[in-house]
Amino acid sequence: MPLRIGFLIYPEFTQLDMTAPFEVFARMPETEVLVLAKTRDAVPSDHGLHLLPNGTLSDCPHLDMLCVPGGPGCAATMEDEEVLTFLAERGGRADYVTSVCTGSLVLAAAGLLRGYRATSHWSVVELLALCGAFPVNERVVVDRNRITGAGVTSGIDTALRVAATIFGDEVACEIQLRLEYDPQPPYDCGSPEKAPTEIVERARAVMDQRMGDRRAAMLRAAARLNGR
Repeated sequence: MPLRIGFLIYPEFTQLDMTAPFEVFARMPETEVLVLAKTRDAVPSDHGLHLLPNGTLSDCPHLDMLCVPGGPGCAATMEDEEVLTFLAERGGRADYVTSVCTGSLVLAAAGLLRGYRATSHWSVVELLALCGAFPVNERVVVDRNRITGAGVTSGIDTALRVAATIFGDEVACEIQLRLEYDPQPPYDCGSPEKAPTEIVERARAVMDQRMGDRRAAMLRAAARLNGR
């Protein structure tokens, strides 16, 4: 049987959180990749790109791996009982549970990161502690079978780590080469530690508009988990 991976997508997900690791996973040997949503209708990303799922939560077969991308829609998804029930049930049986960016907040809300080290986008990573995870400011964090990636562009790094874990370094290296993943960014300001202070402040001001919703959703998720 092939390794079966399921991506959960939801309205206002960030497409690169999903499509970047998808490119890696789709090149792994004997692997089937499903794109799952509540219905088979096209799902809008946060910037208007629509993706068509090839499966739903209700007709999804057994999954060996879950992957949840992030995006502005994560706050609403963290309070969607149908999604949380699906993740908790499937995540409890999957061999691997993975995420990119704020997808880890959704995993945490489903109770899948309690007692695990995990990461997320730098602007929200500390929120993971509200649902019992141990926040780590690293690009990719592996704790047993939980593999989480930081901000959007970490998706390729995260997926390559997954490929190496399951199929070995040689397979992961070959995929990296086939993708010509050889980053040479024009600016060295991809983290708050590297970017000029004024740029960090402007970026944080934009993201702070969503922080309140995410924090409130995490607090409510923590209350639900503690009440179980």
